[in-house]
Amino acid sequence: MPSVIRDLHERLLRRETTAEGLLDQSLAAIRDKDETLHSFLHVAEDTARAAARRADEEFQAGREELPLLAGIPCAIKDMICVAGLPATAGSRVLDGFVPPYDATVIERLKDHDAVIVGKTNLDEFAMGSSTEHSAFGPTRNPYDEALVPGGSSGGSAAAVAANLVPYALGTDTGGSIRQPASFCGVVGLKPTYGRVSRYGMIAFASSFDQAGPLTRTVEDAAIVYEAIAGEDPRDGTTLPGSVPSVRAALEAGVQGLRLGVPEEYFAEEGVDPNVARTVRHALGVLAGLGAEVREVSLPLTGVALAVYYILATAEASTNLARYDGVRFGRRVPGRTLDDVYRRTRGTGFGAEVKRRILLGTFALSAGYADQYYRKAAAVRQAIAREYAQAFETVDILLSPATPEVAFRIGEKLQDPLRMYASDILSVPMNVAGAPALVVPCGSVDGLPVGLQIIAPLGREDLLFRVGAAYERRRSETEGKKDP
Repeated sequence: MPSVIRDLHERLLRRETTAEGLLDQSLAAIRDKDETLHSFLHVAEDTARAAARRADEEFQAGREELPLLAGIPCAIKDMICVAGLPATAGSRVLDGFVPPYDATVIERLKDHDAVIVGKTNLDEFAMGSSTEHSAFGPTRNPYDEALVPGGSSGGSAAAVAANLVPYALGTDTGGSIRQPASFCGVVGLKPTYGRVSRYGMIAFASSFDQAGPLTRTVEDAAIVYEAIAGEDPRDGTTLPGSVPSVRAALEAGVQGLRLGVPEEYFAEEGVDPNVARTVRHALGVLAGLGAEVREVSLPLTGVALAVYYILATAEASTNLARYDGVRFGRRVPGRTLDDVYRRTRGTGFGAEVKRRILLGTFALSAGYADQYYRKAAAVRQAIAREYAQAFETVDILLSPATPEVAFRIGEKLQDPLRMYASDILSVPMNVAGAPALVVPCGSVDGLPVGLQIIAPLGREDLLFRVGAAYERRRSETEGKKDP
């Protein structure tokens, strides 16, 4: 499948269009479609137009080696700070907060002359799997507006799927890029933990959060990844050293690669047999391209979800303690300082955020920290070791991205445990810190299904190698079916 970003770049170089023209197309699509989809929380037309004009000046000046992202519109999940634009994290508690600085990923996009169109909707503080927990209303799935787009990066996924922008940034704490990518039929990447700076990202769970792209093609995801990845002195958790190029791997093919298929990812309770069948067909395609497909076992898969929800909520309860009505964001007056805290947090946080704060506070409380938090931390290390051992026998792991296709808006809203189970196939990668890529691989009842490709730490090149090979063959096959 040809790169959307590369095609637009070449059109800009040939003067067949302009950055302002691309921006106008994006804004027109937003006006036409987004009143219903509600993928954007804020459209920044003025700053986007200024950026587009600067890019056009660069193209008109004939500057050599302009970045591939120059002049191309994009959207940013409203969990990431952009100087001068509102940053709500989908929450009323951050009403009125406008950061005076850019996140590192935004600095790097701006260094590539990207045009930021606006900020996208999300589950409040990225806590959710459907984008229904936004304080500003749900986002709808472009495939069927009665369905959720996934979460928490549902606004970014829907914006790309609906062709409002060529690419967007999301964040992934437990599958929040990959699950909406699967539900909306786009490509989504969660990099290795530490490969992309978290500076300027509003924190949910600091040892899990990672920013990444949502795009229409695998090559586009590689282009955006290379632009934003790398060490950052302002984030001590970033990995040291330069980031290896991944685009060279796009043409390498899968001949000779050992692809592992974890039996647990297909046998977990709640995995739709039709989804599993669609993904297994994709595995057959890769085998036909020369890869060796092996069955492997990851016995701790079944406990990864529990580990995640103990550790992530514990970190969230600590991170969200700063929203107290004193330092920034919403402030509800009260008679005493304690009253201010209670009123501000009581009205500023939604039900799901309160639930996770309570869960995390309980897990960290005296008498329970050993029983829950420390035990979960130990099991997390065991899960990471299990993945490392699996990668001694295979090069890549493959699985469904989600146990089902997109569900109806409201279907799981009153049942948190069913909602949490939506992440059962995606949270293990966050627990282990491993990178994972989701690529569309077919449909069930007309709704997209995503193939999840998982690599060892730091081996994003393998993700793109396998994803591009599969995407290329699928595109060729679909092309043969055209009249």
